[in-house]
Amino acid sequence: MPSFYVNLPLRYILRKPEYLDTIVSRGLHPELGLDATALDLLDQAWHRETADRLRSAGLSCTVHLPFFDLQPGALDSRILEATRSRLSQALDVASIYGPRLLIGHAWYFENLHRVFFPTWLANSADTWEGLLRSWPGHPPLYLENTFEPAPSPLTSLVETLAGRGLQSIGLCLDLGHWHCFAQGSLQHDLDHWLDAFAPHLRHLHLHDNLGDRDRHLGLGQGSIPWDLLFAGLKARNLRPTMTLEPHSAEDLDHSLEFVAGHPEWFPAT
Repeated sequence: MPSFYVNLPLRYILRKPEYLDTIVSRGLHPELGLDATALDLLDQAWHRETADRLRSAGLSCTVHLPFFDLQPGALDSRILEATRSRLSQALDVASIYGPRLLIGHAWYFENLHRVFFPTWLANSADTWEGLLRSWPGHPPLYLENTFEPAPSPLTSLVETLAGRGLQSIGLCLDLGHWHCFAQGSLQHDLDHWLDAFAPHLRHLHLHDNLGDRDRHLGLGQGSIPWDLLFAGLKARNLRPTMTLEPHSAEDLDHSLEFVAGHPEWFPAT
């Protein structure tokens, strides 16, 4: 298992094939992002060729499932049907890559779903359960926080799925989203999120920002308290896997320098 993965939306490779060259030449294990472009414009032969190249280079991968415009817990039956169809298509493509794990977005919106939370929770649990049961032997699925202002909707969803017998389900804590969208930069409530997520925390998404917006800066280029994060993980005996999520080559370099400077947080494997 690599000490970390690096995000790589497959649409980037479509636009600039050198993105894949960089990942392979630097020996970086990618988290492959699937979205509408990757699913609509790239055929299975392209995906098989890309997967073969990663395997030939000795690189493992994770897959980030699509999330733009999707609602796994939608209250509108037609939106729910469309979401499930798109995610099912994404699982078919993901299987080509043999990922170590899957990342999905729960997409709970407090102002939209709060009044209808029981229905949202049941619909969302049905969506993820149906998808996972359609893939026998599937890799684990970790659901990521995005705009949720508190951890409880995500923990409730994962606990519901675990209660249905789905043991390969967990949570992905996105530190950048916590810092800006959940106002962690103002609330200083990282310990609260770690305590809530701890029983199911399996993966981290690591990128930086200043608390104002989702900048996806390199680690150490913003104001996220990384020392508190890793101290909190150690105190709770948590060892989640990780993905670096820079959005530029420069920010990737910053993140890799940060990783190299903190071997106690990113042990070589």
